[in-house]
Amino acid sequence: MKPLLKNSSILLAVILLVALTLPLYAGEYYIHIGVMVLFYAYMAVAWNILGGYAGQHSLGHSLFMGIGAYTSTYLFSVMGITPWLGMWVGGALAGVMGLFVGYLCFRYGLKGPYFALVTIALAEAAVYIATNAEGIGGAQGLSVAWTGNAPEMMQFNGKGGYYYVILVMTVAAIVLSTWIIRRRFGYQLLAVRENEDAAEALGVDTLRVKVQASIISAMLTALGGTFFAQYFTYINPRNVFGEGPSIQILLFAIIGGLGTVWGPVVGALVLVPVAELSRGWLGGSFSGAHILLYGTVMVLVMLFMPNGIVGLYEKIRQRIQNRNEKSEVA
Repeated sequence: MKPLLKNSSILLAVILLVALTLPLYAGEYYIHIGVMVLFYAYMAVAWNILGGYAGQHSLGHSLFMGIGAYTSTYLFSVMGITPWLGMWVGGALAGVMGLFVGYLCFRYGLKGPYFALVTIALAEAAVYIATNAEGIGGAQGLSVAWTGNAPEMMQFNGKGGYYYVILVMTVAAIVLSTWIIRRRFGYQLLAVRENEDAAEALGVDTLRVKVQASIISAMLTALGGTFFAQYFTYINPRNVFGEGPSIQILLFAIIGGLGTVWGPVVGALVLVPVAELSRGWLGGSFSGAHILLYGTVMVLVMLFMPNGIVGLYEKIRQRIQNRNEKSEVA
């Protein structure tokens, strides 16, 4: 047991060292891959609070991503308000929407596939509304006004600045996720996920718990939407409200391990580099290669690692611990 823990600590320290120093030695392309790993890790951690801890699988989380992206971009490009402030305005609006969606669904007992279908429908409705709203660019979307190297406006020459912004956001999301799961609220979320009727019998206000999880998850996702807009400097209804971001976020959480702190991070760390590299190497001759890759990995994980990569690690760790305990008794 101790060697395994020691090796895990060493591995984590190496990963942190590589993450902190990546922009110092890597080229722009590999820094971009690092940014994408951290971005999707952050978004999957945000989704995991509702989908993993509480067991309410939203398939339309791009709704909140789009709210954050459009709010901060509009405030910045039209009104000149820095995205550092606009992201919190977008987060607040997404939190209100999370409250609305959560209360509307959970108050009337929608769960499982019914909740998933409602979230998909709302995200698609947002695509339609944004496409027909000329005040926010309509189908053409919005471009982020470039002001040069201006950290106060969340704009940087090169990708290194963006890398450290999303690194801080991801670390903060992981810390918050860890804090939640170790508090009473976290235990209530897990109780709701495992058996909602039993949780209610024990005095847990399941409606309140699920709505709170929806609000927190929505706000965090909206903050990620602001980063997405600033990094790519362009958004349109489909690339922020569409089904693509929602499915990717969900896949990373499932493949890494639902309901675990590190599962979403591991899922993004494993899948994003392979997908980005395959897109770069095969994109010209094999369009959609990364989508095929996602599907293949998803099938393999569901067949051989139903609890995700982190779940497999925990299973192996438990087996080693049990074997060591038996050896000590003998």
